Amino acid sequence: MNKQVIKLSDRAAERVKEIMAQAKEPIVGVRIGVESGGCAGMSYVMEYAKEANPNDEIIEDKGVKVLIDPKAIMYLLGTEMDYKKEELSSTFVFKKILTIKTT
Repeated sequence: MNKQVIKLSDRAAERVKEIMAQAKEPIVGVRIGVESGGCAGMSYVMEYAKEANPNDEIIEDKGVKVLIDPKAIMYLLGTEMDYKKEELSSTFVFKKILTIKTT
């Protein structure tokens, strides 16, 4: 059995459910991709997914469906998506939790 590319925290799953409930049109989930920008040269983007693309990695976790754009897989592998809400802002946070076994 393959491990999931990304895991969702309970807070992230609840926020994704809220986002999906606000969609104006029927959607199958949210899609995460990457684009140029940000501190490391790449930033994550999230959008409504009306349908799965043939090469999307589909993650179903805690009652939500997240579709991962194939170009984003190598950046998200071993990551936990969390949701952080502060007084004046809120954001999804991607934390690397990948561990590597050595012998």
